[in-house]
Amino acid sequence: MRFFPLHVHSHYSLLDGLSKPKDIANRCVELNLEGSALTDHGTVGGAVAFVNAMKNKGKKPILGCEFYICQEKPEEKSDRKTSHLVVLAKNLEGWKRLIEATSEANRSDFFYYKPRLDLDNLARFADGNLMAFSGHMGSDLANIMFTEPSEAYNAKTYEEARSMVDPEWLTKAKELALKYQNILGEGNFFIEIQLIDQENLPASKVVGEALRFVSKETGIPPVATPDAHYARSEDAYDQRVLLCNAMDTTLNDVMNRIEKQEDVGLATFFKSTNYHIPSLEEMQAIHTDEEIENTTVIADMCEEYDITSRPMLPKFPVPNKMSSEQYLYHLCQEGWLRRKNKIEEVIQHTKYKKEEYGERVKKELDILTEAGLSDYFLIVHDIIREAKRRGEIVGAGRGSAAGSLILYLLGVTEVDPIEYGLIFERFYNAGRNTEDHVSLPDVDMDFEIQNRDKTITYIKEKYGQDRVAQILTFSRMQGRGALKDVLRVHSACNFEEMNRITKWIPDEAEISDQLQEMREADKESGGDGDASIIMWALENHPEELKQWCYIDDNGNLQGPMAKRFEQAIRLEGTKRSQSKHAAGVVVSQQPLNEVAPLVFDKKTKEPIAGMEMGDLESMGHVKFDILGIALLDKIHGVKKIVATGDLA
Repeated sequence: MRFFPLHVHSHYSLLDGLSKPKDIANRCVELNLEGSALTDHGTVGGAVAFVNAMKNKGKKPILGCEFYICQEKPEEKSDRKTSHLVVLAKNLEGWKRLIEATSEANRSDFFYYKPRLDLDNLARFADGNLMAFSGHMGSDLANIMFTEPSEAYNAKTYEEARSMVDPEWLTKAKELALKYQNILGEGNFFIEIQLIDQENLPASKVVGEALRFVSKETGIPPVATPDAHYARSEDAYDQRVLLCNAMDTTLNDVMNRIEKQEDVGLATFFKSTNYHIPSLEEMQAIHTDEEIENTTVIADMCEEYDITSRPMLPKFPVPNKMSSEQYLYHLCQEGWLRRKNKIEEVIQHTKYKKEEYGERVKKELDILTEAGLSDYFLIVHDIIREAKRRGEIVGAGRGSAAGSLILYLLGVTEVDPIEYGLIFERFYNAGRNTEDHVSLPDVDMDFEIQNRDKTITYIKEKYGQDRVAQILTFSRMQGRGALKDVLRVHSACNFEEMNRITKWIPDEAEISDQLQEMREADKESGGDGDASIIMWALENHPEELKQWCYIDDNGNLQGPMAKRFEQAIRLEGTKRSQSKHAAGVVVSQQPLNEVAPLVFDKKTKEPIAGMEMGDLESMGHVKFDILGIALLDKIHGVKKIVATGDLA
């Protein structure tokens, strides 16, 4: 018999799910499972990382989302309560529908504490390429069983939970199940039987028994699911740190409230270690063969497909019916004439010759033309030119972009790469390109902070408001912050001692080279390429940290706070929160809500692209770095004072 876990969360379910995508993949290997679905709360932001992790282990990924469903129209914002519905993409078209649906749920007029949809809006995306199941605690099909669902979920015994069953439960449940089937299409909806924590959550056993009957009455097949928020049972203790951080409380406080039988949100996670990815044997102990077999029926219905793409560059509007390549060549000729005196001065006073400039331009143009990147350079040139036209000061060139003679001729940078011996390949290495993948250049563009928004507005007006957005970024539990989170949740020490401990843990940027060496060494030894800032600190500041934690001769952690350090190390890299990236802007050929998930940014009240930059680029979307630099504002102010003499 085969079993395929279909209800699984990763750390992209922020401060709720613990597993990194590689943890899910490794668990599948450990249990000899064929693969797993990913069903994070209200987001598909982890899709690229998950697909890559699963395929690296030879496992099948299925992409999904656990949507927040509201009972009112999403435009009406009187009730913040929502239920859950797990939806899976059957194929590439289904993946596109998932993107559209999650973008819709994040509309500014729909978002209310959470991204949400009602069933009528969700139905617009159910074109036969999506499938869904309902029945776990918190879903509509479970809630409808009880007169007061929240009280039933807190019931201490099976009998108590059963006493709260709605007298009309069968009629209501059958009607709702058939409604779901009508929305998704016959064969695309299953009744979810979730018994993984029935001993600690008696209501789930009541619901499971009832839904098995509903399945028989309606002919809608049942399917067994876990509700995996971490990979292994022992990971439950790490997940509780996340939950305490989300609730801004300590573990002692939560456990005391549970002991006093007070109402605690997500209390079941603190009572149980069953919210892991289970083995086939664990599922066989609590589910029927049919329920387990239907997990693979669903998995087999879901195709394997590629969500990555070559760069989908927007077309730059070139004049006079020229091609992009012709226009880029034309601009380089203009730039040569504009820079001619400076270039001749370099030739006169150095060993470099005019032929070297010509050969360099030709080489760069050939590489960029072959990679199909002319439009990228035209877009960058146009953005810089427009800012200069407005009288703003822009950066002279940052990082490896200064190695491109083309960018120098276009006026994007002010550094002659030949004069200073800068290498083009450090900026763009065509050797990394393959038949299926083309790397994008990375040009950091610096603008005055006070005028940066004007640049973003210009890009939106030129390429379409619906095709341009700023980008999401995640903060992670890392190093000093991870250890502080653990110490705080466990009430391990006071604030003063916490600072004494963590002062010896550096910021990631300070030891980036050493961390990279650690990652490479871990890969060479058969690991996943992990590197711990906390472990680095223990190795490099042993005397300063030994009163709390130290590494013994066998490589194990010892000391009064060893367990806290170990937990913080395990938690390093876990996603903690999301916000808008300081610089990244994505520009798409198509409306973004159709090709990249949009999320609602609570601070700006605007949609932003709901994946990290690298993942968006993997999907073929083009990212531009529009940085705001305070020094440019100051220079502009000084120039104004010098020009006008006005100190006011």
